[in-house]
Amino acid sequence: MTGERGTAETVDLGCPSCREVVYPGEEFCEACGQRLDPRSGAAPVRLRRCTGCGATAIDADGYCEHCGLRQPADRDHVEVELPDGAAAGISDRGLRYSRNEDALAIAPWRGGVAVVVCDGVGSSPRPEDASGAAAETAVASLVAALDGGTDAETAMRTAIADAADAVAALAGSPDEAPSCTLVAAAVAPGAVTVGWVGDSRAYWLAASAGGSQRLTDDDSWAAAMVAEGALTEAEAEAHPNAHVITAWLGADAVDLAPHVRTRPVEGPGAVVVCSDGLWNYLPAPEQLTAVLTAASGAPPEAVPPLEAAGVLVRHALDAGGRDNVTVAVVPVPQTPARKDASPANPSVPPTTEQPR
Repeated sequence: MTGERGTAETVDLGCPSCREVVYPGEEFCEACGQRLDPRSGAAPVRLRRCTGCGATAIDADGYCEHCGLRQPADRDHVEVELPDGAAAGISDRGLRYSRNEDALAIAPWRGGVAVVVCDGVGSSPRPEDASGAAAETAVASLVAALDGGTDAETAMRTAIADAADAVAALAGSPDEAPSCTLVAAAVAPGAVTVGWVGDSRAYWLAASAGGSQRLTDDDSWAAAMVAEGALTEAEAEAHPNAHVITAWLGADAVDLAPHVRTRPVEGPGAVVVCSDGLWNYLPAPEQLTAVLTAASGAPPEAVPPLEAAGVLVRHALDAGGRDNVTVAVVPVPQTPARKDASPANPSVPPTTEQPR
């Protein structure tokens, strides 16, 4: 069977006898009269509703028996939104991969929002397991440390180390080592602390002229060649080795040296954290800002974060969707400028990367 990709699947409750949709609290199925009594073994069942036509006839292979549409797997399309709308993100399989090897985690902490995006290394075994373990471990570690009063940069380093341990533990042997990249952001009023290993990125987007900025530097062959002065950025990006990464999380990684830095953000603007499935199409921060503003008619901080993530993911898919694409957005409203150090990391001068 064939079919176009849909959005995230909808799950409803259904009658265990005729599979018609029922609703919480109903005692009988209106279609067939079946008593909906869990004590008699007739509890409502979970129905998978087709993302294309809405039918509930989904076969064991995940295809709609009515229209033939293949339904998304659990990680094909994931949307995460904090209840208060403080942050949101979307992770999508893309158009050319058979599975989504990216992972996304977002959680609040008492001073702001923590975001982690991981991209499984496709040449390693079980890359989707690596990214999932890294994202969930890192965000839990980061939030626990921040809520416990640890400064943001120390918390970030600890979170990345914990994520690295979680990924390394997945390896059956040094030759069978799942691996992934990681980028994380701890966003608080007045500052954002970012940490990363690999080539997933974080950006600061602002509508003001010259305000948008890339917050991370890639651990990649291309970035190394540019840093050494061996190639121009255009020459490096055109090289076949351009996207070969030089650092990652995994049992086969050596000398883990995460990058961590803090930047003051007085706002207004938005922090965007993403995998290369997005930035391959929009590498410059000004491009991201322009696409988001053009689609929404509003500056980055004024766009609801789930809507903003959707705009950027759709752009990547419309541009070809060659890779999995994951985008998280944290809007930052106008905040008073501070003359002292960042509140997220008061003991560290902002805008400088600390020794690894």
